[in-house]
Amino acid sequence: MFTLKSVLRQGFSKNFFRKCSSKFNQPIRADVMPQFAGIPTFMRLPYQSTAEGLDVGIIGIPMDIGASNRTGTRFGPRQIRTESSFLSPSSSVTGAEPFSYQQIADLGDIPFTLYDIRQAVADIKDFISKVLAKNCIPITLGGDHTITYPILQAMKEKHGPVGLVLVDAHADICDTMMGCKISHETPFKRAFDDGALDPKRVVQIGLRGTTYTAKDYQWGIDKVKCAQECIYNLKLLRLLYSLVL
Repeated sequence: MFTLKSVLRQGFSKNFFRKCSSKFNQPIRADVMPQFAGIPTFMRLPYQSTAEGLDVGIIGIPMDIGASNRTGTRFGPRQIRTESSFLSPSSSVTGAEPFSYQQIADLGDIPFTLYDIRQAVADIKDFISKVLAKNCIPITLGGDHTITYPILQAMKEKHGPVGLVLVDAHADICDTMMGCKISHETPFKRAFDDGALDPKRVVQIGLRGTTYTAKDYQWGIDKVKCAQECIYNLKLLRLLYSLVL
């Protein structure tokens, strides 16, 4: 079985993913069912109620009760699945055929309460923990940034403190928001406090707008590296590999 580590070490090639087998789930082809029809699972893969026997599980977390100004990401998982019906199961650029070497299915959405954010976070953590217990890699579709906190909690129970690559405009490291410890602006502070993150293996890409005072602005000038500098001085893929794996 190919792994992310082996891909990063060996690089992509035209034949790297040419390990086809009918035992793996395949997306429904457009010549069998039109892309606008059928049950809208991710990339029209089979739905499965548990992670049993899966290498990768696609999981929707339609939660935005931790968001402040821009709600609506609760509709994210459904829309991502709808748009994914137009994606090709292979890449003409890299030759990648992920459905030919991994057993992948859509695990549906996590059920959680809408009326108690602490309980919602606990519901999400419990679901992800059960997926990880089956040695299945979860790929989650959100959802506001609050959902990252319970995911990292579950990862810590399975793997210990983990590395993180965050591509976001905001650091999401506030301690509280309007007096609340859990929100879309606090997930990484909570994860760090819980020991779920190894800070030496955390990279944040795309930060901006962290300024409240002139001192904050100067901190950004001193500490935040511009993208061009990072790309020029480092081979980004190898950097991410060394931090996360």
